[in-house]
Amino acid sequence: MSLSKSMKFSRRDFLKFSLLGLGATAFSARDVEAATGIESRLMLVGAKDGVSIYQEPDESSPILYQRQYNDIINVYEEVIGPKGPIWNPIWYRCWGGYVFSGYLYEVKYEYQPLSAPIRASGQLAEITVPYTRSMFYGKSGWEPLWLYYFRSTHWITGVIEGPDRQPWYRVEDELGRTKTAIPYAHARLIDDSEFEPISPEVPRDEKRIDVSIPLQRLQAFEGDEIVFETKVSTGFPTGEGRYSIKTKMPSKHMGNAVLTSNVRERIWMGVPWTCFFEMEIGLATHGCFWHTNYGIPMSAGCINLSPENAKWIYRWTHPIAAADEWAKHGWGTIIHVHK
Repeated sequence: MSLSKSMKFSRRDFLKFSLLGLGATAFSARDVEAATGIESRLMLVGAKDGVSIYQEPDESSPILYQRQYNDIINVYEEVIGPKGPIWNPIWYRCWGGYVFSGYLYEVKYEYQPLSAPIRASGQLAEITVPYTRSMFYGKSGWEPLWLYYFRSTHWITGVIEGPDRQPWYRVEDELGRTKTAIPYAHARLIDDSEFEPISPEVPRDEKRIDVSIPLQRLQAFEGDEIVFETKVSTGFPTGEGRYSIKTKMPSKHMGNAVLTSNVRERIWMGVPWTCFFEMEIGLATHGCFWHTNYGIPMSAGCINLSPENAKWIYRWTHPIAAADEWAKHGWGTIIHVHK
């Protein structure tokens, strides 16, 4: 089955698969509640070395056991560790002990109804399950490829028949234009309204962003007024200087451009809401779906934010990008990075 060939669905077919997706959502929520007996949250282990479960919310307390990369942990309570760390003192109570929050990433199971993309050139979508394994149709038939993670974003260019003969979304990679497929229920097509600019009435020259490396803090200004502030994670070689946003991409393939199913390969697929301000080595603000350890350097030079905060920056800054633009170029909002 070629990934370039779309399936044909009637209105009745779309309604049937939409109801199936909605039913899966309800079942998942009841299942989690029945299994735990109390309200819990799901956390994905984003650290490739895994995480330790401690007896107390303290890294000096005994280690009870380990959880591995991509494991999903049920956590039941958020606590403040008496010994921090100071930049992020949040710990979670989990089965048998406590785990530090910074190397975890909250995920959900939010199954979606089937919907056709509104443009043949692609409609952006975000993954709404902890992760989904993409499939590639090659010479030997269907083969597993990259993992796409919760809140990562990808361009959907059609509906096709997947390996289970059910409708799947065709995904086109931004970097190499490789075509893969994922189950439709695992992705939410993003409405064009979510690209609408924030504060478009404010003149371009009155918007600016300040990033403090010592404080690991980003502030957005309209004139002299701070309108947005959040903790971030920078890292070497983020350098002091005055930059401007030059290219915005709502989905970016970062790392190695290889076809592989190895989850430990240096690849981040569908990095969301990316605003490049240094083009020679490629530095950008972007959403992060592999840690929440904001307040301490964690990146390879970019400015890590939560996907929600990165989306705000994407919509607020210049150049203004339309919903159908895979990349928007122009001389945009000033970013001042200082030490």
